[in-house]
Amino acid sequence: MLKHRGFPGRLAGTDFQFIIRRPNKSGATPLISRERYRDRRPPDKRADAAFIHALCVHFGEEPFERGNLDGGRLSWFFGREVIPATDPFDNASYEALLKLDSKLIERNFPEIFE
Repeated sequence: MLKHRGFPGRLAGTDFQFIIRRPNKSGATPLISRERYRDRRPPDKRADAAFIHALCVHFGEEPFERGNLDGGRLSWFFGREVIPATDPFDNASYEALLKLDSKLIERNFPEIFE
């Protein structure tokens, strides 16, 4: 499992996790597309914005390996702002390649570009 050095471990001052320390013995958590509802709590929205901002800063337009990025956190963006970079795509692999949809990120998270 690739460890993304320099990527924030969590949202400062909270328990919102962005990366994992070691691989799960039973394999990577499968990525699924989770629905983000409009009535989410403000701390959840801040965590979303901080995570997607960290992805943009750390990876930019280039495809990146999932590695130690938290599967639960990635699932909030998977299929929308974070998309598979390869076909076929293994959603339960630490080596899976992902990429960012920058146009959708700009539309859904304009506050990170201000």
